[in-house]
This record gives sequence, C-alpha cells and structure tokens, in this order.
Amino acid sequence: MPKPLVYVLDPYHPDAVTALRKNTSIDVVLNNDPRRNDWHADATALMIRSETRITPRDLAQAKKLKVIVKQGVGVDNIDLSSAKNHGVIVCNTPALNSESVAELTLTLALSIARRVSEIDRRVRRGDMVVRSQTLGQSLYQKAIGIIGMGNIGKVVAQKWIGAMDGRIVAYDPFAPPDVWTDIPHRRVQVLDELLAEADVVSLHVPLTDSTRSMIGKPQFDRMKDSAILLNCARGGVVDEVALTDALTTKKIYGAALDAMDVEPPTLEAYKHLLQNENLIMTPHIGASTIENQTRSGIAVVETLIAVLEGEDVPNRVV
Repeated sequence: MPKPLVYVLDPYHPDAVTALRKNTSIDVVLNNDPRRNDWHADATALMIRSETRITPRDLAQAKKLKVIVKQGVGVDNIDLSSAKNHGVIVCNTPALNSESVAELTLTLALSIARRVSEIDRRVRRGDMVVRSQTLGQSLYQKAIGIIGMGNIGKVVAQKWIGAMDGRIVAYDPFAPPDVWTDIPHRRVQVLDELLAEADVVSLHVPLTDSTRSMIGKPQFDRMKDSAILLNCARGGVVDEVALTDALTTKKIYGAALDAMDVEPPTLEAYKHLLQNENLIMTPHIGASTIENQTRSGIAVVETLIAVLEGEDVPNRVV
C-alpha cells in the first residue's frame, strides 16, 4: 500500500523539514522539488503558509487530499467552505505566533513614534538631520487601543503595560465577557470610542466580512491627529486608499503595516502609499523569528502526522 504523500508547498524551517522526514510512514515532496506544482494529482496532505492560496478549483482537483495544515493562526488563504464540502480537514497553529507578532507590533509602534526609519533614510541619503527639528513622540503612559482580544492582542497588552506603563482600551464584539481578567484594561462596546481615545490603534483581527475595511475614512476622522495605526493582522482590514490620504494630509501621525492587500508589497502596487515618510511597511514578517519558525513549523508537522494517524486535534478549523 502506498504511503501518504505530503507536499510542503511553502518554505519551512529546516528543523521542521527534518522532523517531517524522520517519519518513515509518509513520503514527502518539498517546495523546491520539480513535482511541487503537480500536487493536485496525488497529495494526501499539504503543509502551507500564508503565501499559498487554496481555491475551490484546487480542492476540486485534489481527489486524494485529506488534510491541510497552515502554519500560523490565519486561514483566510484557504477556501474553508470548499474544503468542508470536499471532506478535507483544515488545521492551523494558533497561539504559537503570539510573542513574535507582539514583539513586532511594539517595534513598529516605537519606530513610528520616534521616526526611526524616516531618520535612518535621511541619514543614508546624506541629508542634514537637525535634532531639534526632528522630534518624535513618547509612548510612555500613552493609551493603546487593541482591536481583537485574542492571543496576540493579549500579549500586546501585556507588553504595552510592561514597557510603556500605558493604558489599554480594548474592542472585540465577539470575545466572551470574562477574557483578560488578569490584565488591567477598559473594554468598549463601540469602536468609535476606542478610536477617539487611543494614542496607538493596533489591529489583531482575522479578515472576515465584518472586518474587511473596518478602518477607513470615517474611522481615520475619529482618530487623534497624533495617533499611530498598526496592522500586524491581515491585509484587507484597512482601506489603503483612505490610509494613503490620512498619511498624506497628516490626519494621523503615522502608520505601520505588516499586512496589506498586496503581499508581498511592491513598488508598483504601493507607489503612492510609500511616498509617505510617516509609514513603515514590512512584508508580513510578524512570525519571522528563528525561534518561532522552529517551534511553529514542528507544530505543523506534529498536527499533520496526528491527523493522518486518525487522531483528533484541538487546532482543527474544518
């Protein structure tokens, strides 16, 4: 009887690949194998990241496919309804990215507040930087508005309190009332209330019908002129046309995006947005630390093997 055939469609950390290859009950095709694009014909299982999209057409063609495991929490790159219709199990690795994404969130907040990237670019261009005319703003004891009270939002809140001695304003219409009982915070029921109060607005939500373009012109109009917007969640939750206008007109102080509509971001796609010095853009690197890629990659392997062996797993999405 042939072994289950596992296709690794995206690059994974070498430790995860080693763990996968140690299992003698499966055969493996890696992302750099010429057979990689033929996975529809014989794949039993897929290991993917955010770079790969799994469409209804893919799932219709993949007659032997049983399971897809996605590294990270977001699964908006997989058509879940179609997966369910075709009997394909979908799993993710929630919570494992929280520390890494929260670290980047604070990194970007401080970098915008202190104009680090802007000043670095000016130094590299040979510009004269006059310190008294290049003032940033302090985030000490400022309020962060966290939209999305899941694992990542919680770690961001903890780090904000520890690093900034700051206040937490939180918004999540779907979170149960007893979350974050161990974190001092004020939870609001209306997003506008958070936007009006927060010095930093940080998004930590999945991309759904209810979150698509949830930050647009009306929301920017309610934010402080000194506010910083951070999106380390998903592309699509911020109206990028409205963001370009808000930055260009200095309606907000600055913004940092680790998630955007076009990934990876290109100069062609973001010609106008990237003209703003008060913007930092990174290509969805929130989870990209050595430690996290090792840990979460191995978790993908362990989940995949467990499903193939018939076990129930707690991180099953479909």
